[in-house]
Amino acid sequence: MDTLYISSHPDDFRSLLPLIAAEFCPSPPRIVHEDPPAEVARSRPALVLAGAGGTVLTGANAVSWYLAAAGKQTGSEKKQESQVWQWLSFAENELTPVACAVTFPLLGIMGSSRAELLRVLKALDETLAPRTFLVGEAVTLADIAVSVAALLPFKYALEPVDRKSLVNVTRWFNTCMNQPQFLKVLEIVVLSQSFRSCLFPLNDWFDLLFSGPPKTEAQLKKEAKKREKMEKFQQKKEMEEKKKKMQPQTEKKELGVITYNVPTPPGEKKDVLSPLPDSYSPQFVEAAWYSWWEKQGFFKPEYGRKNVSEPNPCGVFMMCIPPPNVTGSLHLGHALTNAIQDCLTRWHRMRGETTLWNPGCDHAGIATQVVVEKKLMKERKMTRHDLGRENFIQEVWKWKNEKGDRIYHQLKKLGSSLDWDRACFTMDDKLSFAVQEAFIRMHEEGVIYRSKRLVNWSCTLNSAISDIEVDKKELTGRTLLPVPGYNEKVEFGVLVSFSYKVEGSGESGTQLFFLLKTLELDHLKGKMVVHPFCDRKMPIVFDDFVDMSFGTGAVKITPAHDHNDYEVGERHKLTFINILDENGLLINVPPPFLGMKRFEARKAVLQALKDLGQFKDVKDNPMVVPVCSRSKDIVEPLLKPQWYVDCREMGKQAADVVRNGELKIIPDHHLKTWFNWMDNIRDWCISRQLWWGHRIPAYFVTVNDPSVKPGEDVDGHYWVSGRSQEEAREKAAKRFNVTADKISLRQDEDVLDTWFSSGIFPFSIFGWPNESEDLRVFYPGTLLETGHDILFFWVARMVMMGLKLTGKLPFKEVYLHAVVRDAHGRKMSKSLGNVIDPLDVITGISLEGLYAQLMDSNLDPLEIEKAKQGQKSDYPSGIPECGTDALRFALCAYTSQGRDINLDVNRILGYRHFCNKLWNAVKFAMRTLGEGFVPWEKAQLCGSESVSDRWILSRLSAAVALCDSGFQAYDFPTITTAIYNFWLYELCDVYLESVKPVLSRTDSEGQKQADICRQTLYTCLEVGLRLLSPIMPFVTEELFQRLPRRRAQDSPPSICVTPYPETSEFCWHSEDVDRQMEFVMSVVKTIRSLRADYNLTKTRADCYLQCIDSDTAALVQTYSLQIQTLSYSQAIYPVVGGDSTIPQGCAVAIASDKCTVHLMLKGLIDLEKEVTKLTAKKGELEKQMEKMMEKTAKNDYKEKVPVKVQEADAEKLRQNETELQKVKEAIENFRKMM
Repeated sequence: MDTLYISSHPDDFRSLLPLIAAEFCPSPPRIVHEDPPAEVARSRPALVLAGAGGTVLTGANAVSWYLAAAGKQTGSEKKQESQVWQWLSFAENELTPVACAVTFPLLGIMGSSRAELLRVLKALDETLAPRTFLVGEAVTLADIAVSVAALLPFKYALEPVDRKSLVNVTRWFNTCMNQPQFLKVLEIVVLSQSFRSCLFPLNDWFDLLFSGPPKTEAQLKKEAKKREKMEKFQQKKEMEEKKKKMQPQTEKKELGVITYNVPTPPGEKKDVLSPLPDSYSPQFVEAAWYSWWEKQGFFKPEYGRKNVSEPNPCGVFMMCIPPPNVTGSLHLGHALTNAIQDCLTRWHRMRGETTLWNPGCDHAGIATQVVVEKKLMKERKMTRHDLGRENFIQEVWKWKNEKGDRIYHQLKKLGSSLDWDRACFTMDDKLSFAVQEAFIRMHEEGVIYRSKRLVNWSCTLNSAISDIEVDKKELTGRTLLPVPGYNEKVEFGVLVSFSYKVEGSGESGTQLFFLLKTLELDHLKGKMVVHPFCDRKMPIVFDDFVDMSFGTGAVKITPAHDHNDYEVGERHKLTFINILDENGLLINVPPPFLGMKRFEARKAVLQALKDLGQFKDVKDNPMVVPVCSRSKDIVEPLLKPQWYVDCREMGKQAADVVRNGELKIIPDHHLKTWFNWMDNIRDWCISRQLWWGHRIPAYFVTVNDPSVKPGEDVDGHYWVSGRSQEEAREKAAKRFNVTADKISLRQDEDVLDTWFSSGIFPFSIFGWPNESEDLRVFYPGTLLETGHDILFFWVARMVMMGLKLTGKLPFKEVYLHAVVRDAHGRKMSKSLGNVIDPLDVITGISLEGLYAQLMDSNLDPLEIEKAKQGQKSDYPSGIPECGTDALRFALCAYTSQGRDINLDVNRILGYRHFCNKLWNAVKFAMRTLGEGFVPWEKAQLCGSESVSDRWILSRLSAAVALCDSGFQAYDFPTITTAIYNFWLYELCDVYLESVKPVLSRTDSEGQKQADICRQTLYTCLEVGLRLLSPIMPFVTEELFQRLPRRRAQDSPPSICVTPYPETSEFCWHSEDVDRQMEFVMSVVKTIRSLRADYNLTKTRADCYLQCIDSDTAALVQTYSLQIQTLSYSQAIYPVVGGDSTIPQGCAVAIASDKCTVHLMLKGLIDLEKEVTKLTAKKGELEKQMEKMMEKTAKNDYKEKVPVKVQEADAEKLRQNETELQKVKEAIENFRKMM
């Protein structure tokens, strides 16, 4: 094992870096908190490699790189590795010095400069604006190094006001600190509230900074020189700060809140005649549109046709919403589901299809009952049993009527274009009748049957729960866990060994055992052991289930309380003895254990075994503990008579329809999971011991006739199902051949699993089993879109029950999106404080507002405090107002990250800025079009378009094609990227800038060209908004309503019912034009780069473009106006031939293999000043290279320095050489001009 020598000081950043890196290692090193032996290394941190001839790595960066590389934290490719190394250099050379300067001012290391620290952190803040992590999409050594360098300022120097101005850095820093590996080393990092808290005993900091062996004279001189240099640097910075303070300050303008104040009754059209506000504001844009859309009937499939049965050549699109639980409100996971579904629905509607997206809500049996029970206890100190079943159900309905509409309100705020007239609730009469009918038909067919088997039992809920409601908590050994109903935590993760006496002998086994698999114990075959507390005898059996490496090869089994033991018990026909009742109290056991609570009985049994002398020992035992996600209780496998669905044949059918292509599952990497579940499916327990839900329409029969023997609960023969008691009584009388008056019935108290009603949702919403127009037109549906985490629990059951009850698949395709997690990769959980209401992202909310929501929830006080800490860490300044459109766009753009999405709320804000750019672009364009502008009746080419017009129409056609293929393939990132790039990088950055000179011309020919340009611009705006409409419905509607129409007399009233752009109409994509413009932009970027190099911010210079041939020169001439405009040049001169034709005094840069840029500088800049600056830069680069070459030339460099570090050094040297060559060329060039 490797050995890592580090400092024990809790704030020694040099040691913290390798310590955290080590946490990512598959085989972490041994940690030693002391100096390494003198013969090994002279300082800490030091890593001694085992089995490598005593190789030693020293220095925080070298050690950390080695450890991080072992844990695959240095980047997934060469480019990322280089980026990680650059961030290491940033942490060491830029951030650490200023962090120390601010945190340790008393040591006189250098003058403290908060301004310098904030400057560095603000640069980092800008870099992190579009990112969650520094390199790639996960934590790397870059994040570890930079966050450790920032640790001291965050703990001791940065005040809340500082952190508020560094929102991206703070968000990223908290993300890093909440990673498990960081928490293990640093525990919870408490952020500074005041700069004064950095005053520590001087000796502590001196030891931290200067611990290690005595410095040599050369080292001391070097440090003194460095300190002197840093002090000069600091003085320079302070002078710059003073100058800045003397200049007038201009505050950065915040995104303003503008509201829509024109009185508009709900359902009436919004005022679109008033001028648009100066900037985009979600509150203004999103006002009034939704109620108008709804009142106009745009969301109904009947819109634009007589009825839904009317034939439509464009086809029918139907999708039902995955019914959200009625409990509380939606979170961002639901927002993702609805953003994707609404985009698809709006796209199909704009394509002219008969479109229905059917809303609904699930009654959520267990979840709802738990919420209402907690509410009852909190407000009235009552249990449901105090109220009784009927009164309690009335309380639940009351709660549902008060709170249930919040979900629909949220869906409307998200812009969801659902047909609200068809909204369903799974406890409505129509759906309840369908649930009852489904149970009765399947029961009569024998598919539903009664059986006594092990179920997942929650003693707190007094109910069986489904597998999806069981969390698997992994333990590595002895762990104390909280259990509801117990004052003290309960011990888990241990293996207790004790002996049983073998009947008829003095022999005893050294572990609790019944079940054997070893020839060494063959002499025990057929014998019995004696129970230590009663006269019960227990058989010793042999079975292949036993793991020989576990304990002695002999283990006890409890067939009535363990799923694996149950199967062994079945094989060996053992007695199934249940020792727990529904409340977790012991039964069928001798005193004094009888009636004890299960975990208190554990302690009593252990003590009794010790008293008998049969206890042996207790060892740590890694295990998985099942925890109820609703009640947090420990789940007990319990034998209970329940109703089951025989899934074998239905599972086979569900697998077959996917195998033969009738049902398509997208993405196809989920197919393996599907087949694994369907091919190995178990029968489904559908009983739930609740009061809220669909009561099972089954009745236990008692026959009041001596000729019929009494039945038992588990005997299915004594159970009948019926739509009413009368029907059930008639069935029973017929079965037992007696008159109806001799039949007594007792309806099952249980309700059906919520997934049962969800499983028939696609057809129950249309009135099944009764015939209806909706059922005929919209069943089977087109698509089911949902999260992959409920592929089995909901999707598979809909497929099975659809095939069983209707003979048809409920849908043709299943698209499974990713599961949303928080920015740290954690599952959304109310107790973590990371369950965010989409409305809070849309409208914004303060941290105090988030706290207030927690206080209004049903969380326990301890959970509320934990959630508060999570919210404070993630949203120290609350959540900024982002708007619906930005949230939807971000969610769609995020779906490229695979199975899970780590959604950072702060990054959604970036798409609000996109909305603002879109807003400003359209406003500018509309001013350019002018009030009297009339668009052509059809988007078409006239043949006189300029090269800029042809290019932007080519890019528009490419965007249309990408969006079309993206929607067809459910590739939402392709759609968002195509639209984003078109609007920002092509229309705004290039086209609008390049045509400004054209639009300003006043001559007749110029006016003609300007008119064509305006038609092109209108086409781009109108089509671009239609492309974006399914994703951003509000801002596109607001802007679309301001545009003139091509055919005002018969234009659709809303963008949401305007045809989506088709590739057949927009077929102007030209690869030649694209290639030409790509060349032009490479020239433009090269000129801009030269202008930046020579600080030509406002001065326009002549530009000579040296072309390799006449064709290239002709191309440059064709695009000369575009190049001149976009590069801010005075004039463009294409040149063919050698340098002799180009005047002296130009800066030179290569744009491509066909063109070299010569930018005239002579007379525009101070040549002597530039030469002086470059000469200083040259000297600095030469010093850096000299140091690097000295380092690499050392004899032990190749042996001691890790390969990755050597590669990074070589790359740095190459970069310096390239930069030095450029500097030399620039100096030479300037001297020629002088």
